[in-house]
Amino acid sequence: MIEILARTYEYLQQGGWIMIPLATASVVLWTMMLERISFLRSLRNNDVTVEEAIALVRSRREHQVEGEGLRARVLRNFLARRSGFPRLDIDILRECVMRERKGLGKFLAMIGALVAVAPLMGLLGTVLGMIETFQVISLFGTGNANAMANGISIALITTEAGLLVAVPGLVLSGMLFQQATRLETRLEEDSVILTRVIRRPSCSSSDRRRFGGACDGERPEVGGRPVGAYQEGQAA
Repeated sequence: MIEILARTYEYLQQGGWIMIPLATASVVLWTMMLERISFLRSLRNNDVTVEEAIALVRSRREHQVEGEGLRARVLRNFLARRSGFPRLDIDILRECVMRERKGLGKFLAMIGALVAVAPLMGLLGTVLGMIETFQVISLFGTGNANAMANGISIALITTEAGLLVAVPGLVLSGMLFQQATRLETRLEEDSVILTRVIRRPSCSSSDRRRFGGACDGERPEVGGRPVGAYQEGQAA
């Protein structure tokens, strides 16, 4: 471990002072990307279904919504604040949806900026290294390879470091943007469905064919037993 740290320090030292902001940008970038990967994954997993969401909104009984999925988070906030008046409940639902939508885009703009800046900082190091190399050549000529080595190492190492930060960051940031877009689309679809449920307490025939017993606030059943990611707040 100590040997790895020593080699890393030597590598950073050879790249010059430009490696300090480049390393800082790399640490910040990967910290935010790992946080986003974990957060977006938690929103996709352990979530309630659309049928369960409809049953919860239609039911007037108190329920405990379990899970940390996107739909579960919206439902938990909405059910804790709903008033029982359709127009007011629709506004409450929209506010809950807007709050979750803001969380989806957190750090993504900064991640994209750091991915774009990293190769530019590497290019800056390349320019600084070449300037130092030409200064050495102007003083000692091209016969002194040792004198030119420092400038060349700065030029090459900073370029390499900038690409090492930018290339995987570009791939992962694209994946994060795609996942956030999909979750935002699903959030909008859920908002439309639940708004329709709040506005129309009774079910239409098409709703009954699509959602079955959940349309009337019943808990979905499989094999005669109720299923779902929620439990009633009070035991029977």
